[in-house]
This record gives sequence, structure tokens and C-alpha cells, in this order.
Amino acid sequence: MEKGPFSVEWLAQSSRCGAREMPDTPSVPADSPRDREAAERRSPGHEAVPAGPAPGRSRTKFSAAQLQELERSFREQRYIGAGEKRRLAAVLNLSQSQIKTWFQNRRMKFKRQTQDAR
Repeated sequence: MEKGPFSVEWLAQSSRCGAREMPDTPSVPADSPRDREAAERRSPGHEAVPAGPAPGRSRTKFSAAQLQELERSFREQRYIGAGEKRRLAAVLNLSQSQIKTWFQNRRMKFKRQTQDAR
């Protein structure tokens, strides 16, 4: 197979080293672990393994009592102030960023519901 511009090999090489043209000598030996892994992924019958969720915070599962209090607060005022955010965070044992995010998501849900009702 030709290793001209826009071939799979050329694109892989150029993305690795940031070069615009195919170098005369490969910067990574052909027997490198990266090349072996890539060859295994391309081999017939090899299924790609999903990477899984990105590392970080897992999804918060709110309790019924937390949701009830958050909904009550949302009915009173759609935009939460700093003081109310601190109070809710302390009462519900959640972080202020979780409260802020819940309100943002709830406003979007409210917006979708009102648009769908029209």
C-alpha cells in the first residue's frame, strides 16, 4: 500500500509527530507497543473495548427528601441566590456546585416542558 498523503499510515504518522509530510524514517519503531496495539485493534474479529466514562465525579443520586426540598425552593424562585444556595447545601448535605447544577438542569427541564405544552 502506498504511504502517500492522506493514506491511513500517513495520517497516523502525521498526527503522532505533527509533521505535514511523511518523514523518511519512522520516528517510532515498527515493533513498538503502540504499533502492536494498533495492529491488534485492526485485526479481524477484534472488538473495540469502550473506554468507559471519563474519570471524575460520578452522577449524584438525590434522595426523595432532597428532591422535595429542591423542587419546593424552585417553585418559590427559579434562580437561586448565594445565601439560599448555602442554606440548601447545608440542609441537604450537598455541595453548592451540586445545588447550582441542579437548578440549571431544572430550569432547562422547565423550559422544555413549557415549549412542549405550546
